[in-house]
Amino acid sequence: MHKLHSLLLLIFALTADASPTSEVNTMLPSDAVSLLSFKSKADLDNKLLYALNERYDYCEWQGVKCAQGRVVRFVVQGFSLRGTFPADTLTRLDQLRVLSLRNNSLSGTIPDLSPLKNLKSLFLDRNHFSGTFPLSVLTLHRLVTLSLAHNDLSGPIPVRLNSLDRLTSLRLDSNHFNGTLPALNLSFLETLDVSNNYLTGPVPVTPTLSKFDAKSFSGNDELCGEIIHKPCDRHSRFFGGNGGGGSSPATSSSAPLGQSEQGIVVVHSPIKERKKHKSSGLVLGISVAVAVLVGAVMAAVAVLRKKNKSKQGGRLGEEIDIEREKTTALEVETGRNSNNPAQLVRERENENDVVSMMKVKRIEEIERAHKSGKLIFCYGEAQPYTLEQLMRASAELLGRGSVGTTYKAVLDSRLILTVKRMDAGKTAATSGEDFERHMEMVGALRHPNLVPVRAYFQAKGERLVIYDYQPNGSLFNLVHGSRSARAKPLHWTSCLKIAEDIVHGLAYIHQASSLIHGNLKSSNVLLGADFEACITDYGLSFLADSSLAEDANSTAYKAPEVRKSSCRASSKSDVYSFGVLLLELLTGKHPSQHPVLVPTDLHDWVRAMRDDDGSEDNRLEMLTEVASICSATSPEQRPAMWQVLKMIQEIKETAT
Repeated sequence: MHKLHSLLLLIFALTADASPTSEVNTMLPSDAVSLLSFKSKADLDNKLLYALNERYDYCEWQGVKCAQGRVVRFVVQGFSLRGTFPADTLTRLDQLRVLSLRNNSLSGTIPDLSPLKNLKSLFLDRNHFSGTFPLSVLTLHRLVTLSLAHNDLSGPIPVRLNSLDRLTSLRLDSNHFNGTLPALNLSFLETLDVSNNYLTGPVPVTPTLSKFDAKSFSGNDELCGEIIHKPCDRHSRFFGGNGGGGSSPATSSSAPLGQSEQGIVVVHSPIKERKKHKSSGLVLGISVAVAVLVGAVMAAVAVLRKKNKSKQGGRLGEEIDIEREKTTALEVETGRNSNNPAQLVRERENENDVVSMMKVKRIEEIERAHKSGKLIFCYGEAQPYTLEQLMRASAELLGRGSVGTTYKAVLDSRLILTVKRMDAGKTAATSGEDFERHMEMVGALRHPNLVPVRAYFQAKGERLVIYDYQPNGSLFNLVHGSRSARAKPLHWTSCLKIAEDIVHGLAYIHQASSLIHGNLKSSNVLLGADFEACITDYGLSFLADSSLAEDANSTAYKAPEVRKSSCRASSKSDVYSFGVLLLELLTGKHPSQHPVLVPTDLHDWVRAMRDDDGSEDNRLEMLTEVASICSATSPEQRPAMWQVLKMIQEIKETAT
């Protein structure tokens, strides 16, 4: 028997690189070949006594379980196996459900496991595997249990672990993982252990991570945060001592802030001495009250205008159709679709009939499609309305942005929503599957400082994204809309509160997903019911064609590497946009009006714009320094968003 076993191994070793038509592969079942191939490299001491007398004997081998002649379970734990986990061996077992190699002496890197699409449990713990986290594991979407504990793995723990949304158990303890802990958001996770690694920074406060006690994170001396009851270091590497004159390497850079292609004049001369008078400042509540008052007047005007409209107008479905008609009209007038203006006139004369026919036809087509005729609600959201009810909602145009047109929709049930109609011309390059996949990721994000995406819809080039309605307008309106040119900017405490809200939201996006915002600006920050700052339009820039020209208002927030090349936005370009937005908050000046200044002159300019008498000097200087660091020309010089959050929180602590 041992002679037959040795002969088979010899034959297989000699023909391992042969074609699938080789004699050995025709003699042996493919699963048996895979197991023997694994044994030849992983069992150097011949602990597994595998012998093949009959065609399906391998189903009786130690640790092997079959179903209908295919291996579905391979468990060889505690066999003192010595060797490596060779590539292209066990990964051929495409019906494998459970793989356990735990408690052996296997070494080397973990091979590509992506072919194991049916795998539900993977135990590779208590070995000597090295290298980084095996990214191929992230493609195994049926995985329920993952254990890589007690190995020699290093590098960061990937954010994309969130894609394994069926995981109930995750053990990564006793390795050499470093970097920050990603904001895991896995609804079914019941067991988590990342202890005894080299993780640093705050433990993200997510619903998933909040379920576990400090033991799950122990043995990581540089971790901190409320979940593990350990305050984060108050001494920021970006600020010296108590905010004195000490400068850090990050702030001593002479690179100009917000370097622009627009030729804005560089200010070289010192700012003239300002008038010394005590300023009471404007707190956020007063500012918002003014905005609400103006909003109320505008709403009253809107009501009066609505009364003068015909009863046939003002429905969301009709507004969308009219918007589409305008696009078509523009194409006709520019000669792309027709050279006959009279045709356009006749179409407009029959607008009501066309709108009705288009609506009926569109709904019928959607009903025949995949997920037909229904809004796709995100992550278990209740479904309080249908597509037809949404199309019948009264609509009010809120504005046109870089990726689409936004409406306020009031349903018959008096539910108020915000509906963004994506610009078909700008998002045409994104396929339907990519749109759906991307919106599922965006719709999964939930945070108090993000405007939640409740549902989305697409059919025949029409794409809608539905959000909660935020009643108190945008940050842009708060800072610019109700103020005269010489009005004083927001009080620094209001700037600090708004900045903290924004950074909380951005840090969550970066840590809880692989997404970025990509289009941060003051008009994409809304004020919620309690006047908290909530970010909207996050992740939507991914859907737009980056080669198309953007409006000047958006360009002013873009990082230099994004403006000057075809590079996609990144988390570091989000940090840059936040730095520009923070300067807008502090000065009340739109980014298009920001001069190009080195950090030392930037402080003087901000104080001049605020007409500051020195009473808020320390905190204001610290906020300006944050803006300067975030807006560094080089992406490598910018901090991560969680570090920005730490800086903002330190400033907040000095104010209490």
